[in-house]
Amino acid sequence: MKLFLTDSKDKQKKEFIPQDPQEVTLYVCGPTVYDDAHLGHARSSINFDLLFRTLQLIGYSVTYIRNITDVDDKIIKKMAETGKSLEEITMYYTKRYNQEMQALQVLEPTLTPKATEHIESMAEIVSTLLKKNIAYRVSNQDIYLDVSKDSHYGEISHQSQDDGKARVGASGKRGSKDFVLWKAKKEHDKVFFHSEFGDGRPGWHLECSAMVQKHLDKPESTQEFMCDIHGGGEDLFFPHHENEASQCRCAFNKEIAHYWIHNGFVRINGEKMSKSLGNSFFLKDALQEYSGEVIRFYLCSVYYRNDFNFNEEDLKVSKKRLDRIYRLKKRVYGVKCGVADKEFENNLLKAMCDDLNVSVAFAHIDEMIALYNEKLDKEPKNKVLKQSIVANLALIKKSLGVAGADPFEYFQYGISQDLKQRVEDLIAQREAYKFEKEYQKADKIRDEIMSLGVSIMDVPGKTLWEKV
Repeated sequence: MKLFLTDSKDKQKKEFIPQDPQEVTLYVCGPTVYDDAHLGHARSSINFDLLFRTLQLIGYSVTYIRNITDVDDKIIKKMAETGKSLEEITMYYTKRYNQEMQALQVLEPTLTPKATEHIESMAEIVSTLLKKNIAYRVSNQDIYLDVSKDSHYGEISHQSQDDGKARVGASGKRGSKDFVLWKAKKEHDKVFFHSEFGDGRPGWHLECSAMVQKHLDKPESTQEFMCDIHGGGEDLFFPHHENEASQCRCAFNKEIAHYWIHNGFVRINGEKMSKSLGNSFFLKDALQEYSGEVIRFYLCSVYYRNDFNFNEEDLKVSKKRLDRIYRLKKRVYGVKCGVADKEFENNLLKAMCDDLNVSVAFAHIDEMIALYNEKLDKEPKNKVLKQSIVANLALIKKSLGVAGADPFEYFQYGISQDLKQRVEDLIAQREAYKFEKEYQKADKIRDEIMSLGVSIMDVPGKTLWEKV
C-alpha cells in the first residue's frame, strides 16, 4: 500500500518513496533532558510512533532514531540552580522521559543516541567547515557558520537570509542568521570538551547533523539524501531544522533529508482545565489522573499537523470512545486470535497511509465496534466471529498503540490499592462460600462488592471485576 505524507518543505501531500525500497531511515528530534516531559513532547513522540508503526505495517524495515540532547545551556542553568552534575540531571530526566513514553505505549526507537556521545563527530563537522572557510570565529572565540556561503539557505523553511528575524549575537557575527557551531570555553565554564580548535561545547543544531551522518547516511551509495524523513515539532522548523540542513549541505555536499514532517503545537485552554491537572503542561501531572493509554488515545485524535487544544472535558469524551473498544474486548475475553476482517484491515491501513489520517481511522474503528457488537448480540456463541474481533483489536493495537491491555485491568484504573485489596479479599471470601455451597452468603458478599462501585463477572477458574 502506498503512503502519502505532507512535506513541510513545500506543504504538499506527496507519495513517500524511500531511497532504499526495503528500508526507511527516520530521524526525529527528541527531548532536551533538563526537566520533566510536557504534553508537547508526548504528542510529538506519539505522532512519530504512529508513523513508525505505519511504515512497519506496510512492509518496510525502519531505522528510527530519536536523539537525547544531554548538553545544552538549559541543562547548565539547571546545574547552577541545583548544584547537581550534568550526568545526574540528564540521567534522571532521561529515565523519567523513557518511563513516561513507555506509559504512553510509544515503541522504543532503533537508536536513542545522546549528544555527549557524539562530541567527536560534531567536532569533525566544525573542522570541515573551518577548512572550507564556511565557518569563522568571533571575538569571544565562538565559531559560527557563515550563512551567506550557503546559497540554498532558507529553502526548507522559506525564510530568507536577510529577513532580520534571527538574533545578532556576539561581536563579530557577520550576518543576522549566522548560527553558532561551537561555544568556546569561557573563564567560569564547568562544562566543556576538548577539540583541535579549542575547548568548548557544541551549538544545539550540530548534534542532529552529526547523528544523521554517523547512523543513517550511506556515503558509499549514490543516495541523494542522508536520511529519508526528518521530523519534529513545528517549533523546530526554523531555525533548528533549517540550520541542520545548512550544516550538512556545507559539510557533506548533501541534503540531510528528503521529506520534512512536523507536528502542530499543543495548547492548553486554562479556563477549562481542572484543578486535578493544575493547568500544568507537564505530562507527569496528566498521568496522575489518567492512564497513559487514555492520554495517548486523546492525543492521537487530532490530525498531527494541526494544533491540539488540550482540554480535560474533551479528554473525558475521548476516554468514553476508548471505553467502547474495551467493552467489546470484554465480550471476547479469553478467545484466541483469528483472522481480521479484511475490509476493516484495508480501511484502517488506507486511512493511516493517507498522511496518518487518524480521524478516518477512528471512524472505521467506531463502525467496526458497532457492527460487531450487533453481530455478537445475534450470534453470542459464534467462535469464528469472536476470533475475528480479537484479530481486529490486535490490529488496532499494532497500528495505533491502543486496546492492548487486559479489559478488566483497564476498567480498574484509578482505584486505590486499599480498595483493590478490599475487593480481592471479598472475592476470595465469596469463592470460599461458593465452594462450600453457601450460596446465600456468597450472594451477600456479591452485593457488598457491588456497593463499592464494582461489578464482577465469573469466568472459568476465576472472577473478574471492574470499576463501574
